[in-house]
Amino acid sequence: MYLLIVFLPLLGSSVAGFFGRFLGSEGTAIMTTTCVSFSSILSLIAFYEVAPGASACYLRIAPWISSEMFDASWGFVFDSPTVVMLIVVTSISSLVHLYSISYMSEDPHSPRFMCYLSILTFFMPMLVTGDNSLQLFLGWEGVGLASYLLIHFWFTRLQADKAATKAMLVNRVGDFGLAPGISGRFTLFQTVDFSTIFARASAPRNSLISCNMRLNAITLICILLFIGAVGKSAQIGSHTWSPDAMEGPTPVSASIHAATMVTAGVFMIARCSPLFEYPPTALIVITSAGATTSFLAATTGILQNDLKRVIAYSTCSQLGYMIFACGISNYSVSVFHLMNHAFFKALLFLSAGSVIHAMSDEQDMRKMGGLASSFPFTYAMMLMGSLSLIGFPFLTGFYSKDVILELAYTKYTFSGNFAFWLGSVSVLFTSYYSFRSLFLTFLVPTNSFGRDILRCHDAPIPMAIPVILLALGSLFVGYLAKVDMMIGLGTNFWANSPFVLPKNEILAESEFAAPTITKLIPILFSTSGASLAYNVNPVADQFQRAFQTSTFCNRLYSFFNKRWFFDQVLNDFLVRSFLRFGYEVSFEALDKGAIEILGPYGISYTFRRLVERISKLQSGFVYHYAFAMLLGSTLFVTFSRMWDSLSSWVDNRSSFILIVSSFYNNKSSQE
Repeated sequence: MYLLIVFLPLLGSSVAGFFGRFLGSEGTAIMTTTCVSFSSILSLIAFYEVAPGASACYLRIAPWISSEMFDASWGFVFDSPTVVMLIVVTSISSLVHLYSISYMSEDPHSPRFMCYLSILTFFMPMLVTGDNSLQLFLGWEGVGLASYLLIHFWFTRLQADKAATKAMLVNRVGDFGLAPGISGRFTLFQTVDFSTIFARASAPRNSLISCNMRLNAITLICILLFIGAVGKSAQIGSHTWSPDAMEGPTPVSASIHAATMVTAGVFMIARCSPLFEYPPTALIVITSAGATTSFLAATTGILQNDLKRVIAYSTCSQLGYMIFACGISNYSVSVFHLMNHAFFKALLFLSAGSVIHAMSDEQDMRKMGGLASSFPFTYAMMLMGSLSLIGFPFLTGFYSKDVILELAYTKYTFSGNFAFWLGSVSVLFTSYYSFRSLFLTFLVPTNSFGRDILRCHDAPIPMAIPVILLALGSLFVGYLAKVDMMIGLGTNFWANSPFVLPKNEILAESEFAAPTITKLIPILFSTSGASLAYNVNPVADQFQRAFQTSTFCNRLYSFFNKRWFFDQVLNDFLVRSFLRFGYEVSFEALDKGAIEILGPYGISYTFRRLVERISKLQSGFVYHYAFAMLLGSTLFVTFSRMWDSLSSWVDNRSSFILIVSSFYNNKSSQE
C-alpha cells in the first residue's frame, strides 16, 4: 500500500505519456486523475496508521549504489512529517487534476499536460519518503525538471520560455549549495542514510573543515543545505523565478506554489532538524532570511497588477514564515503552516484561474472590476481564501501564522524579535494586497471589454467541485489539526521526528507567557490592512494620480511595482558578469583556445604538420639519411647521459605546449 502512494502517479504519467494519443484527452485525464486520487485515498489510510500512534514504517526495497563504504539503497520512510506531506501533495494534486480536466479541455495538448502534472506529483512523494540523501536529491531534481516542463508547457510563448529557463537556472544555483551539503554530510558521517546521520549529529560538533579558513563542519553543511532550500523555496535572492512562473497554466501555478515544488525546501529543513539544531549560527541565518523574505514579498505584492503575480508574492511571503519558524526551532509549526497554506493558496489560485479562464485569459486586475455579479461563487471562494490567508480568527491560517509570530516573540533573541516585527508588518501588507485584489477584480466599477463581460460565466461544475473542497479545507483544517494533535502541548503526534533541543523548546512559554497585546498585534495589523485597502482602492484612480504627481511617491510606486529592482540588479551585476565570463574565458580562452590546441584538433594538426616537415627531408640521397642517423644517435646519447642534470630545468608539459603552440602559430601566420 505504501509503495502504491508513490508509484501510482508514475503509472498515470507513463500511460498518459506513452498512450496519450490513443486514449485522447478525456481518457488521459480520467487515467491520471484516477491514479492520483487513489494515491490520495491511500495517503489518508497511511496517515491513520502512522501519525496518531506515532508508529513509523520503514521499507528497504533494493540496493542502489554500493562501493566500499558508500552504500545507498532504495528505501522509504513513512513517519509523521512524511504522511502529512503526502496528504498535502496527493490531495491538492488530485483536486488540481480534476480542475484541469475542464480548464484544459480546449487545449489540443492536454494529454501532455496531464503527463507532466502527474510526473510532478510522483517526484514530490519520492522526495518526502526517501530515507537517504541521494533519494531525496533524486526527487529534488525531478521536481525541478517537472516544474520546468509545466511552466514551459505553452512553449510557443516567448515569456513562458524565459520563465521556465529562469526557474531552472535559479534552482541550479540552489543545487550548487545542496549538492556540496550532501557531499559534506557523507564526508563527515561516512553515510548518506538519514537515520545514521541523525543519530550521530551531536558527535562531531567540534569538527572543522579547512578551505583556507577553519569553519565548523556542521555549520557549513547546514548553511549549504539552506542555500538549496533558498533556491527551491523562493527565498530572498532566489525568489525572482516564482512570480515569473505564472506564465504557465493556472493549475500549474496552484500545484507548484501550494503543494509541491516550493514546499520542498521547507520539508528538507524540517527533515534535517537534528542537524540544524546544533549550529546556532545557521539558525540565525535561516531566521533572518525567512523574515526578510516575508517582508520583501509582502511589500512587493501591494502594487502588482497581475492577479496571479499577487498570489505568487503571497506564496513567497508565507514561505518566509515557514522558513523563519524553522529558524526558531519550531519545525512542527512550520510543517503545520505548510499544510494549512496549501489549502487556501490552492483555493486562491484555482479561483483566480476561474476568473482568468472566463475573461479570455486576461490577468491584469486593472482591466477587470465589477465581476462580483457575474462571478458570485468565485468571489465567495476568493474571499474565504483571502480571509484565511490574512489570519482571520478561527480560519485555517489563523491557527498557524499567529502561533509562528508568538513563538518568534518568546524566543527573546535579536533574531527572534527581528522576525516577529518583520512578520507582523508583513501581515499588514498581506491584508492590504489580498483585499486590494478583491476590490480591483470584483467590486470597483468595471473596466473590462464588453465582449468579455457578455461571454463571462462562473466556474462550471468540474471546476467548482475542487474549489469547494479546498474552501472547506481553508475553513476547518487548521482547527481540526491544531486541537492537541499537531501543535498541542504534550502531543506525541510528531514522535520526535522534527528533533528540537530542550533549550530551544519554547511552545509552552509562547502559550502562557506571551503578553496579550503581542497576540493581538497580528489581528490588529490584518484589520488595518483590510480597512486601508477598502478606503484606497474604491478611489484607485485618484490614488494613482496622486502617486504620479508626487516625485517621491512616483519613485516609491516604481520601486515596489518593479519588485525592488531585484531583477535589474541581478541582471546588471551578476548575470551579465557571468555571461561575459562564460564567453570570454570559458568559450574563447578554454573551449576554442586551450582545449582545441591541446585536444584532438590540436594534436591531429600538430602531427599532420610534423609529418609534412619530416616528409620534406626525404631527399632520396643515402648520405643525407646517414647524416640524419648519426645526428639523431648523437643527440639521443647526449641527452640520455645529461638527463639527470637537465630534468630539474625542463618541464615536459611546458615543452609539449610550446611545441604545439608553435605549430598553431605557424598556421595562423600562414593564413
